[in-house]
Amino acid sequence: MITVRKRNGNSVAFDSEKIKIAIEKAMHSPNGIYIENQAQKIADEIFDYAQTLNKELSIYDIEEQVYYRLIHYNNPATARAYESYKSVQAFKREANTTDDEILGLLNQTNTEVIDENSNKNAIIASTQRDLIAGEVSKDIAKRKMIPADLVEAHDSGAIHIHDLDYFIQPIFNCCLVNMKDMLGKGTVVNGKMIESPKSFQVACNVMTQIIAQIASNQYGGQSIDISCLGKYLRRSYEKNLNLAVEIIGDLDLAQKMADEMTKKDLQSGIQTIQYQINTLMTSNGQAPFVTLFMHIKDGEAYENEIAQIIEEILKQRIQGIKNDAGVYVTPAFPKLIYVLDENNVNKDSKYYYLTSLAIRCTAKRMYPDYISAKKMRQNYEGNVFSPMGCRAFLPPYKNENGQYVFDGRFNVGVCTINLPQIGILSQGDENKFFEILEKRMELVKRVGILRYKHLKNVTSDVSPIHWQHGAIARLPKHAKIESLLKGGYSTYTIGYIGIYEASMLVKGVSHTDPKGTEFANKIMDFLNKKKEEWTKETGLQFAVYGTPAESLTHRFNSIDRNRFGIIENITDKGYYTNSFHVDVREKISAFEKFAFEAKFQDKSSGGCISYVEIPNMEHNLEALETMVKFIYDNIQYAEFNTKSDYCSVCGYDGEIKVNENNEWQCPQCGNTDKATLSVVRRTCGYLGENFWNEGRTKEIKDRVLHI
Repeated sequence: MITVRKRNGNSVAFDSEKIKIAIEKAMHSPNGIYIENQAQKIADEIFDYAQTLNKELSIYDIEEQVYYRLIHYNNPATARAYESYKSVQAFKREANTTDDEILGLLNQTNTEVIDENSNKNAIIASTQRDLIAGEVSKDIAKRKMIPADLVEAHDSGAIHIHDLDYFIQPIFNCCLVNMKDMLGKGTVVNGKMIESPKSFQVACNVMTQIIAQIASNQYGGQSIDISCLGKYLRRSYEKNLNLAVEIIGDLDLAQKMADEMTKKDLQSGIQTIQYQINTLMTSNGQAPFVTLFMHIKDGEAYENEIAQIIEEILKQRIQGIKNDAGVYVTPAFPKLIYVLDENNVNKDSKYYYLTSLAIRCTAKRMYPDYISAKKMRQNYEGNVFSPMGCRAFLPPYKNENGQYVFDGRFNVGVCTINLPQIGILSQGDENKFFEILEKRMELVKRVGILRYKHLKNVTSDVSPIHWQHGAIARLPKHAKIESLLKGGYSTYTIGYIGIYEASMLVKGVSHTDPKGTEFANKIMDFLNKKKEEWTKETGLQFAVYGTPAESLTHRFNSIDRNRFGIIENITDKGYYTNSFHVDVREKISAFEKFAFEAKFQDKSSGGCISYVEIPNMEHNLEALETMVKFIYDNIQYAEFNTKSDYCSVCGYDGEIKVNENNEWQCPQCGNTDKATLSVVRRTCGYLGENFWNEGRTKEIKDRVLHI
């Protein structure tokens, strides 16, 4: 009998079936190629070889034979996949160490992690602590929680399992906070009861405390509809009026006094929100990723107060926040979204003065971004609501009473597919492209299911602010959150990167060319078909999501460049293009870009955003107004990128550019010290202000103006 010595030293009978299964797994992996009967042929040959030796084989002998026979039979792709699969399995077996990665964080050499998030300052001790914990978490997740083939697919750049540094924790991605419920019914923070506020300033302060708690118990962004504050501004006015009447007696004078007192309350409350959010440091080592959603609905109870709140938010954002040198600069947070609707989009509209203010704010500070209520209602069954974080939208969901619900819902997590890599592997063959895409999409589905299985037994006790005290739900203690993970209440998102590069590889043209556009639409239709199939099959609500990909555009490109070499217009750039976006180097007008990308937004209902690069337009607000009006009529969600930088060495206030060495450099004094430069750019929907990785910096440098 032929025996095989296992890794633990034990001997077992030779089993050619196991060899066949291992080879077929490699063939069916993301990078393997299946050849019928080849696995059985190699297994039989290794058995014959073992019989001639007349001695015991080791498992390593067999693995070596498999590799070289795959090469011999002209299947190097599967040979490499087999080697990769072996190394992943070895990694999962062994007590792996993260010493090098962690020491690299401490001595500032691990640039991949240091530059991963442009809003995390990796020099600060509290941020380092979170990053170190993240490296340990990635290690455990890869070895103990995620199947080997999914780890291999992630490491080879076939897919990207987002937020691996938080994967082992019982937390999720991003949400729409039900702040109206939390302020109206009261909530609990750190075990302390907080009743419904009696004034605007208190409401603003409580809101920032809730924001901090939420940010510390999830890893993605949170969005808040500021209309929830209207009630409390009125409470402040009524309180001020009663006090004024008591002091003055004359009602007319008392009303004027109450108006002035309430204006001061409004200013102080909004200042509290802006400064608290930008100065808070949450447990994950950064300011909370917060979006404030600004929309006035005609006839709502606190319509006038909401308009006043929006006006004050915009005024304070135009002013900016002082940096450590005492200079007003553009803050990254909170992200502002302004809804364009019939009551504010035309010059004779009731709230057009707010739109004019928003346009001034955009010209100076890049925010707010704009949502077209007109277009959004067409895509979401007549509803208008905020995205979660920077671009993730929720599909419509009705509760047991048939009412639409958006606030209090969330996204569980994201897995993104590398479309350019599929384009490289398909070698210009469109049929082969979709064959590989079909196989790799199954990996994305499995990641979504894996996230569900990881969270389904979690109880409300892990984050009371989310599950027990109103941010998401008001479940009892010890209750499972499983019911909120399925049936459409939450989403599992299918991310995608590089439609432009995929089109160049398969069709030889940009996806803005009619031939490329047809191919790009086929990809989007394919993703949406999978979304529908998986949602029906699993009961989990999958969604197609234009991945923000702050660092992932560089990661995928770097992996593919190392594997496939320099490919013109693909890997040579140092980055891939976000989702369906037009290549940043392509010369196209702002109106053409918005019109073109609008069609893809309609097919990316789980998350989308479009932008155009503009020069400083503070002295040409009329042109910016024209573009904003174009957004309302043509595209659901859009933003403008301008520049508002500062050098504290020489006092330069303008655009700081990237030099030939890929360094940020002040054009006035030549300063390249990041510690004394304030540079703000939009990188993934949010603004980033702590600089970016090599690939993203190259992408920012390559951006052309669209007007």
